[in-house]
Amino acid sequence: MGRTKTDNIPVDVYIQFVRSLFDNAHMLVIGASCHAVVSLMVYWRNGQPVFLALAGALLGVGVWRYFSLRRFHRSGGEIRDAADATKWEREYILKGSLQGLLLGIFCFISIYVYSDSYAEIGALSVTLASLVTVVGRNYGSPRMVMIFAVTFVGPIAAALILRVDIPYVVLGLLIIPFMFIIKGSADHVRNVLFSAVVGHKQARQLAQRFNRALNTMSHGLVMLGPDGKVVVGNAEAAHLMSLKSPEQLLGRSIHSLLMRGVAGGMLAPKDCRYVEAQLTRALREGRDRKVLVSFSNGQHFEFSAREGSQDLGVITFEDVTARVEAEEKIRFMARYDNLTGLPNRAYFHELVGELMASGDRDRLCGLSVVDLDDFKSVNDTLGHPVGDGLIYAVAERLAAVAGQGITVSRFGGDEFMIFFDRIEDESHLTGLLDQIFADLQGEVDVAGHGLRIQASAGAVLSKVADTDVDAMIVKADLALYKAKELGKNNWRLFEASMDAAFRNRQLMKADLRSAVESKGLRVVYQPIVSMHTMRIASCEALCRWDHPDLGPISPSIFIPLAEEMGIISEISTFVLQAACAECAKWPDQTSVSVNLSAKDFRNHDVIQKVRDALAASGLAAGRLEIQVTETALLDDKSLTRQYIEELKQLGVRIALDDFGTGYSSLSYLHKLPLDKIKIDRSFLMDVTQNPRSLDLLKGVVDLTRILGLTVTVEGVETFEQLKILLHSVKPDLVQGFLFGAALSASGIETMSNVTWPFAAELRPAAKLAAT
Repeated sequence: MGRTKTDNIPVDVYIQFVRSLFDNAHMLVIGASCHAVVSLMVYWRNGQPVFLALAGALLGVGVWRYFSLRRFHRSGGEIRDAADATKWEREYILKGSLQGLLLGIFCFISIYVYSDSYAEIGALSVTLASLVTVVGRNYGSPRMVMIFAVTFVGPIAAALILRVDIPYVVLGLLIIPFMFIIKGSADHVRNVLFSAVVGHKQARQLAQRFNRALNTMSHGLVMLGPDGKVVVGNAEAAHLMSLKSPEQLLGRSIHSLLMRGVAGGMLAPKDCRYVEAQLTRALREGRDRKVLVSFSNGQHFEFSAREGSQDLGVITFEDVTARVEAEEKIRFMARYDNLTGLPNRAYFHELVGELMASGDRDRLCGLSVVDLDDFKSVNDTLGHPVGDGLIYAVAERLAAVAGQGITVSRFGGDEFMIFFDRIEDESHLTGLLDQIFADLQGEVDVAGHGLRIQASAGAVLSKVADTDVDAMIVKADLALYKAKELGKNNWRLFEASMDAAFRNRQLMKADLRSAVESKGLRVVYQPIVSMHTMRIASCEALCRWDHPDLGPISPSIFIPLAEEMGIISEISTFVLQAACAECAKWPDQTSVSVNLSAKDFRNHDVIQKVRDALAASGLAAGRLEIQVTETALLDDKSLTRQYIEELKQLGVRIALDDFGTGYSSLSYLHKLPLDKIKIDRSFLMDVTQNPRSLDLLKGVVDLTRILGLTVTVEGVETFEQLKILLHSVKPDLVQGFLFGAALSASGIETMSNVTWPFAAELRPAAKLAAT
């Protein structure tokens, strides 16, 4: 807000002060006429021409000022800015100064020049009368007030003092302070009016801000007077009440406002009474209270009431439909599975807990865990969207059996839960599950893929009083594990022996973890024999576990356990370090082969593990061979290839283990930087009886040799197999029980320079094959 240079007041106030100077223009004519009449009377009395001239001048200046004020009003009376106000003020001061000067001259001549008692009384009378109007009319211009004070009082004081008569001099001196009294009075009036103007302006701004804030609120608001009627309402309240303007809210009671909802069929009368009672009680007790009201059109309003000051209560209300719907959606998401719409794990637990806590505690209930067989392969081969489609199809079929007494849930992944609240006996549960499995079977179309649903399940039957939800889930899981162990695509009922087997399995896991942490495992080495020399060219490092109580544990048992426990990489590291350390002691022509798990190839740490093992043992990198399983290749081909290339840069050789099993792909042979292919023992099973098996084996070996890869055939168990390999297949290396069981590190060191006894018997056949 701008301010004037002289008074340091806001421009808009200064403009109002200047505008006040031009009010009551007719008073100027009356005052000027009075001045002129008195001057004429003095002329008529003493005949001095000067008074006649003064009469005409005073009347003329008064009329001139009058028309100046009229011109201001004819122009619209608008002052645009401070500059415009200053122009009008200057014009007013110029003409007012001339009038004040003429009146002062009239007083000076009457008192000093022509000492006439009537002239003195007349001059003083009109001057004092004019002084009264100076403050009330000219307060808006401090300069005009000062000029009038000087021109009115100054000549009178000067005339009295110049008479050089002590009483007159004293009188003249006493009149001089009136100039400052006049100025002080005008200043006081101006300050009072300034404060009033500013206060009014602030009140108006406050009212405007309040009105703007009130009518831009997202909430509806009404304020109630002592009589319970609306005295203030905002635009949102009017809108929510379907009224055209806030003014239509005034004078209405809470009851009448709520009855509009009843009349429109949006609110039931009983709901209206409840809301009114709650809001009235909150206002009466002085406590905040919120009431959520749901209307028949699907909208939700939240009313809040609180006691105000000076017997005014405040009620706010807003449309919270979006919030209520969002909260309902959140509650649904927290309780139901997003893909299938079935109750999720937590809500299933809550529902079943409530069911089991009510009703007859001696009744039987059942719970079944259903798990899809080989679901991971669907995700891996067809993608997760197809997998989700299969889960949705299964959920649809399971949801069809849900109803009174049966609750179905998706626990997560491809696992579902079914709870039977009331079961008559074991045959009853068996019949229900057999029917569910029959309905579940069949083929479904998911995004153009025909998929057959195949599942396994575990079930448990218990008395409600003797169990709880968690205990039933554990037992059903054990039964499920047994069903999968027995061939999948079936279901099993929990038996006590399953619990014992589970506990034994958990104990074995704990013992295996202790063995790994204490390095209680040992490494043995299976010879890999060269077909050209019949000597050990390399050996495969194998892990063995000797349990202190159970004796030797087969790798086919503890290796899957280690994978399940997530400690297979720790075992791989142990075998790698031990194998490198032992191989460093063997003759230079003997190397070692270590099989790393698929999990090892999911982390870049595998590179550092190999580097550390080589550095700690001092083994030449070329004497270490890393065997990669096809499972590792399937998990992440690009990442596995990157890691294999980094291992190759260390100088380590790479072999593809068990080629020909699982999801073998010939693309591995030229895309990956391999050195060797180990052909699985399944190719050699009936090679001595089946010519087609022999042709297949020869084809695989010939293909890999064309690609420049070394070939090892695994599973050689008989002398006849070895002869056929030497005659027809001609692999580079062979491995199998024919060459004995796995040896200790010292056994490999001893046998490394020994030729196998049956080598002499094979040499003629080798020569014959060469010719």
